[in-house]
Amino acid sequence: MADLNPAFSAPPTAARRPVVREHHGDAFEDPYEWLRAKDDADVLAHLEAENAYTRARTAGLEGLQARIFGEIKDRTQETDLSVPVRQGRWWYYSRTVEGQQYGIHCRAPLTGPDDWTPPELTPGVEAPDEQVLLDGNAEAEGHDFFSLGSFDASSDGALLLYGVDTEGDERYTLRVRDLATGTALPDEIPNTFAGASLSPDGRFVVYSTVDEAWRPDTVWLHELGTPVASDTRLFHEPDERYWVDAGFTRSERYLMIGVGSSITSEEWLVDATDLRSEPRVVWPRNEGVEYDSSHAVVDGEDVLYILHNQDALDFELVRVAVSDPAGPREVVLPHEPGRRLLGLSTFRDWGVVGYRRAGLPRIGMLDYATGDVDELAFDEPLYAVGAGSNPEWAPPVLRLGYGSFVTPSTVYDYEVATAGLTLLKRQPVLGGYDPADYAQARVWATAADGAEIPISLVWKRSFGDAGSAPRPLHLYGYGSYEHSIDPSFSVPRLSELDRGVVFAVAHVRGGGEMGRGWYENGKTLTKRNTFTDFVDCATHLIDHGYTTPDRLVAEGGSAGGLLMGAVANLAPELFAGILADVPFVDALTSILDPSLPLTVIEWDEWGDPLHDADVYAYMKSYSPYENVRDGVTYPRILAVTSLNDTRVLYVEPAKWVARLRETGADALLKCEMAAGHGGVSGRYNAWRERAFELAWLLDVLGVAES
Repeated sequence: MADLNPAFSAPPTAARRPVVREHHGDAFEDPYEWLRAKDDADVLAHLEAENAYTRARTAGLEGLQARIFGEIKDRTQETDLSVPVRQGRWWYYSRTVEGQQYGIHCRAPLTGPDDWTPPELTPGVEAPDEQVLLDGNAEAEGHDFFSLGSFDASSDGALLLYGVDTEGDERYTLRVRDLATGTALPDEIPNTFAGASLSPDGRFVVYSTVDEAWRPDTVWLHELGTPVASDTRLFHEPDERYWVDAGFTRSERYLMIGVGSSITSEEWLVDATDLRSEPRVVWPRNEGVEYDSSHAVVDGEDVLYILHNQDALDFELVRVAVSDPAGPREVVLPHEPGRRLLGLSTFRDWGVVGYRRAGLPRIGMLDYATGDVDELAFDEPLYAVGAGSNPEWAPPVLRLGYGSFVTPSTVYDYEVATAGLTLLKRQPVLGGYDPADYAQARVWATAADGAEIPISLVWKRSFGDAGSAPRPLHLYGYGSYEHSIDPSFSVPRLSELDRGVVFAVAHVRGGGEMGRGWYENGKTLTKRNTFTDFVDCATHLIDHGYTTPDRLVAEGGSAGGLLMGAVANLAPELFAGILADVPFVDALTSILDPSLPLTVIEWDEWGDPLHDADVYAYMKSYSPYENVRDGVTYPRILAVTSLNDTRVLYVEPAKWVARLRETGADALLKCEMAAGHGGVSGRYNAWRERAFELAWLLDVLGVAES
């Protein structure tokens, strides 16, 4: 560890103010629950003291932090632009400018109706007839935080709708801009959720709002030029287990209102030409059945393609008539165990199917007439591919995004008629980056119950093959919500790899990498599999010579932070350090309180400990805060959180770190005082934050001075 500032040789000590939590005959004394009072002066003073202590403890790493930040910056083409996307009569794209934190959203006109080739634009050079729609830097001026939650241009290109959050609490103020004059319309709608959109005719805004538990529960219709107070409530969902969202189909024929919990979904259609008409249900909700529908026109008939899991664990795809969605179902893609169907995007002439097989995401073109799927093939053993931004209804090409651990983010156009791929852009990595200097591979660990757990690895070849000798290793994990950690490129990660660190991902149960069954066996009353899988992956990497416990650091964020807290208690001897970002480490306390954001919705994921004694006992057996062990030597721990996080409250890591300190653990807390769940805003701020984390991580691994 870098030399400490003597003035901060002792960490802050949170006062013990015990309160007793009683459920199902069990009493738990919680000495640090008082830290939940976010506006209390003592709480804020404690968080500031934690930040000061962390700064002092890591002061010796400031040089390394600066070097890593410089490496990220030097490898990044700071003045750059995205690949233009066609929508209506315009090409839309964003620019970044060296020295500026946020993107600049622009557009340029098409050359004609048959213009499907994106213009070749030059970073830093204004395109012919370029129009700046929104400059994030100007919008962020005067604010410590800035984020866009909605961004939608009307179909005719006349209006821009955008939603701004300047606190980090994910409550957005909607504004509308006249793009011909650049002036703001008087319409302003505060406290909305993300994902608002303009109607196809540009007359209305469709948006959603949240309840007191931060659950999107209501969809509203605002007619431009009218008072917000007179907005029409299109849909309200009273059941606290369900979220709502809304958006227009690509065909612009319907507004689709989605209602969903973790295990059940329901959709409602509204005619886009009569948005005040009564929504009609596609399929009435059926507990445990999820579905997602997409509108298409096949042989002149309005149809819905519906992806569902009724009696189909990995989902099947059916087709129904829009006029009678509950009527006869034509099976298009039958359920196939091991092929997890993820989604379908429908266009006028064909569809695009996303699915998983053998632990990787795949994409295929669906022929409406035959139901055949033509899978797009790629050469790398590990990769991720998916449809990009494709707002047009009848394009001749499909925009794709592709990448791997060694291949930077890549944008293709796939010409459907010829099955040809055109490379449009590959993320520039400055400083002579060569993918051939790096390698990626997948190995498998065997869990205690016999399950085979995939582990992805990436390393720099010049240090030797991974596994040829023990090396410093950074093991990442998540394992919740069926979220998959797929191969992706990272510029900051190069600062680890180039110092000889092997980066690995443990694809533990609770994630979606191996299909729906993989998820089902890592949630509710099988959640412990997520934690033991990660321990088994770490053990495999140690036993097979990839690393040693004193050279192994684990990382996870949010629900992955719960994973970090759990493995710290289960197997502290396997790790030299644990990096926990916005960690969900006081899970039981949160899930017991239905007044907290997201709690009731989360019962389908974790179980309902408030009303079920068995769930309570099970969650108490693993919730990190309750299970910190006295007399145990913990690895070094860095917990990072944000004061305005509405998803995982700052109090969870604050309490956890205070409890860990009672055992003598070397635990640090870093709390961003003006940020949300995603951390700080602005790319340079994000780079500095990651440089701070990586410097700590490299110090733990013993390669800080490399």
